[in-house]
Amino acid sequence: MSDAARRTLRTIVQTVLGLAAATPLIIDAAGIPRTAVGVGVALAVAAGITRVMALDAVQQLLPKWLRIAPPNTGTTLPAPTPSTGDGGAV
Repeated sequence: MSDAARRTLRTIVQTVLGLAAATPLIIDAAGIPRTAVGVGVALAVAAGITRVMALDAVQQLLPKWLRIAPPNTGTTLPAPTPSTGDGGAV
């Protein structure tokens, strides 16, 4: 798969997932009652997709280029110094 095709596919997947996560907000902003036909199903599907995609097991199944980046746990900010309170910055 070419790099351009990979970027395009990743953008499409991210857009779909972003819209799924934003569906409740979009429905509220549009003023559509949550009791309308199909709205409940759309909200349930959106919630299901976003919850499943957040699972570690699903992340391991995805290709490496589509996974969520692991949190950066190796870097920490220096503790504030008692005299300046600015973390040691000069």
